[in-house]
Amino acid sequence: MNALNVIQIIIALLLVIVILMQVKGQGSGLFGSAESSFRTRRGFEKSLFQFTILLVCVFLITSILSVRLF
Repeated sequence: MNALNVIQIIIALLLVIVILMQVKGQGSGLFGSAESSFRTRRGFEKSLFQFTILLVCVFLITSILSVRLF
């Protein structure tokens, strides 16, 4: 196992944790509550959302590099 694969596994685990943290406050329904679908994100929730986007981009880049290099 090379370092790129280990980094990719760590990013994937972080991504799962961050997504679960976001879903936790979304209501008790299967798809979340309807009133929370169109509200703005503020404070920590906004930072968490932006961090999720960053993690997804880094995960995609490491995936592409993993395929290209090996």
